[in-house]
Amino acid sequence: MIMKGQKISDRYQIIKSIGEGGMANVYLAYDTILDRNVAVKVLRGDLSNDEKFVRRFQREALSASSLSHPNIVEVYDVGEDNGEYYIVMEYIEGKHLKNLLKKRGKLTLSEAVDIMLQITDGMASAHDSYIIHRDIKPQNIMILENGLVKITDFGIAMAMNATQLTQTNSVMGSVHYLPPEQASGQGSTLQSDIYSMGIVMYELITGELPFKGDNAVEIALKHLKEPIPDIREKVPNVPNSIVNIIKKSTAKNPKNRYNDARVMHDDLLTCLDDARRDEPIITFKYPETDTDDAKIMKMVKESKKESTEKNEEKEEKGEVIAKKITGDDLKKQNKLLIILAFIFTGLVVGITALIVFIPLLTGGGSIEVPDVTNMTVSEAIDTLQDAGFTVSDETREIDSTEIEEGRVVRTSPAVGSERKEGTTITLYVSIGDTQIEIEDYTGSSYLEVKGRLEALGLYVLIERRDVEDTEEDTYEDGEIIDQSIEAGERVSAGTNITLYIPNIVTYYPDFTDGSYTVDDVEDFADTYELNVEITYEETSEATPGTIIRQSRPTTQRVVAGQSFTITIAEAPQESGEECENGLC
Repeated sequence: MIMKGQKISDRYQIIKSIGEGGMANVYLAYDTILDRNVAVKVLRGDLSNDEKFVRRFQREALSASSLSHPNIVEVYDVGEDNGEYYIVMEYIEGKHLKNLLKKRGKLTLSEAVDIMLQITDGMASAHDSYIIHRDIKPQNIMILENGLVKITDFGIAMAMNATQLTQTNSVMGSVHYLPPEQASGQGSTLQSDIYSMGIVMYELITGELPFKGDNAVEIALKHLKEPIPDIREKVPNVPNSIVNIIKKSTAKNPKNRYNDARVMHDDLLTCLDDARRDEPIITFKYPETDTDDAKIMKMVKESKKESTEKNEEKEEKGEVIAKKITGDDLKKQNKLLIILAFIFTGLVVGITALIVFIPLLTGGGSIEVPDVTNMTVSEAIDTLQDAGFTVSDETREIDSTEIEEGRVVRTSPAVGSERKEGTTITLYVSIGDTQIEIEDYTGSSYLEVKGRLEALGLYVLIERRDVEDTEEDTYEDGEIIDQSIEAGERVSAGTNITLYIPNIVTYYPDFTDGSYTVDDVEDFADTYELNVEITYEETSEATPGTIIRQSRPTTQRVVAGQSFTITIAEAPQESGEECENGLC
């Protein structure tokens, strides 16, 4: 287990644990070289010796590191330290979209569309690189306080052009967002992510999941057979354009869905326009399903007999919970599945025998790192060497309020972890408890204060805090505006202290107040790295050329990479207008 204060690869200082998963644990850490907070995902100790899990873990890093987009969590670094595999990622201070739904119940149409625009924009970047996420769900989508969305956990992403990394005929992800083709074991395509995004959009607007059941198999069968419920049954007066987007994205037949996330994104851009409110409801070109109803119902009844507790527990951990099912050829597959089950059982028994008996015969098994806490260095070395380990010649000093100076505080790898005989162990030795008095650092440069405090043995974290630069309050870049420990307090070396510096925020202006031209809006977009779309609307109620509407409210903060739309007034065309040179 990673301990608070421990450094990974002599660079990433662990601050605290922020999450645990089926494959890895996630920690908030401080990058001592680039002076920033990061999230470090460390493969669980019991899996680090499992080649299969290590490959999947590395695949996550390879998939995500190739992506660079404001709506995708950025991967900074990948490595291994003392047998521990890790990925260093952008640290996001926000909530999972699932938490927002639990708190709010459901979102407004404009909120849901804004979130979906960001999700599809990020996924469009992934799809451009032929990378499929395969596990789009609210639990894997973070939302910051300023409304910026970040897609996380490309842990089971599949690069379509890297066949050695694909896993066809396997079903992964949460069953509530599972595309029919994955439920039936047919593998994933770009359209598989489209289906999951459609389910997420339905949930954002209604506050409910479209398909529920007593167990995972029953839910998966509904994804295969049942059309998604009409969203207007839950939320009346939803525009037809929204109905069409959800219907098209959640089509059972991938041929009836959007080709990729970019096409879905483009459709979302105009879905709230008045002109699209009553557009015709789409009909599908290709058949949706020809699954045998009797067979499906039989499977549902049989699946109800199974216990659901284990599946629900797995779902919470993000593990595989959907079983392979098909609708057309169940009888043929049953024979194949029986044969495969015998083969799989034989393999499991054989591998288990190898794992259990080979170490006993060869003496090459793993051994547990003994507890040498509070021992002298010489005692710890003797204990570790007697257990079969090698001890590093270089010890590391660490402040401790509990362990007296000169005695061992901890080891790396940690006490109790399983390691091969001969593994090198590093000792962390106490330098005692050093008390340091904190001063009032507000108004000073964070670079100067940071260097001074680090020289005293404190771990200094720098965080930006949103402030508005007004006539009354002006801030210098890098000026300390607050601190986590009050002046006058005494702390020990090794304590974390956070210094807050200003992050000047800008809000969208009111482009419709008559003082802005189209050139002004485009300059604003260029300055803040935004994407602006300009539309036109015929009206007699405004002067032609003036801005009459904008998609982002003045209460919303500007974030680089966002998209917004302005609408320009046009003079209405009068009936009977004469044509010049054949053109009206």
